[in-house]
Amino acid sequence: QLQLVESGGGLVQPGGSLRLACAASGFSDYVIGWFRQAPGKEREGVSCISSSDGSTYYSDSVKGRFTISRDNAKNTVHLQMNGLKPEDTGSYYCAARFGAPTMRAGPYDYWGEGTQVTVSS
Repeated sequence: QLQLVESGGGLVQPGGSLRLACAASGFSDYVIGWFRQAPGKEREGVSCISSSDGSTYYSDSVKGRFTISRDNAKNTVHLQMNGLKPEDTGSYYCAARFGAPTMRAGPYDYWGEGTQVTVSS
């Protein structure tokens, strides 16, 4: 059973930055995705990174502002978030799956508990 733990959330002003981390043991063979969910909204894919060649994928809403990276030696995936906007507010979850990268939540098998990101002045 893979256990994922997110950290790095917090309160930040618009235009600010946060760096989220997702830690787990033994996830080098897994695709890792970041998802977010705002109150009253569906969970949406933000970014994911492949296990094989490190290919990265982003939703249109965060492309150019967020960067995903992984360090398999440290069993950590980071999501660097720059230029944060109020609409980025939500609970952020990391998730893991075997197979092809996808921004859809359904195919992911393992989920963390989430970390809250609030963008407000």
